[in-house]
Parts: sequence; structure tokens; C-alpha cells
Amino acid sequence: MKAEFTQVFELTLSEKLQLLEDLWDSIALVPEQIPVLDWQKEELARRKAVYLQNPGSGSSWEAAKERIRNRQHRA
Repeated sequence: MKAEFTQVFELTLSEKLQLLEDLWDSIALVPEQIPVLDWQKEELARRKAVYLQNPGSGSSWEAAKERIRNRQHRA
């Protein structure tokens, strides 16, 4: 580990979480710089093809969030 990063481990949990959020926000500002790997492009193309064959087979974002929330509450 580089010496200039060792102070990160001395932060409180709250400070570490804030740092993570700040880092993520800074990355999100430049989405064009985030690489998309070939296997990810292939998977997206596959899913799009499945959807185009049967558009009614998918779920709305609201329905998907609800399923995830229900799964978390059962765990």
C-alpha cells in the first residue's frame, strides 16, 4: 500500500462511507471514461434480443425494485 493512502484507514466508518460516495460521484461525472468490456456488450445485446422477441417478458423498474425490497425483507 502506498504511504499516501494509509491515512484512509484511520478515518471513521462514517468518513470512509462519505469518501466512497464522493469517489463514486466523481466517477459518475465522466461515464464515457468507464470501460465497457466485450462480455458486457455481448450480454446487453443478448438481453436486448430477448426483449425484442418478447417485449412483454420484462418487468418495469418499479416492479423490479419491489421484488428486490421484498427479497431483502425476507432475508
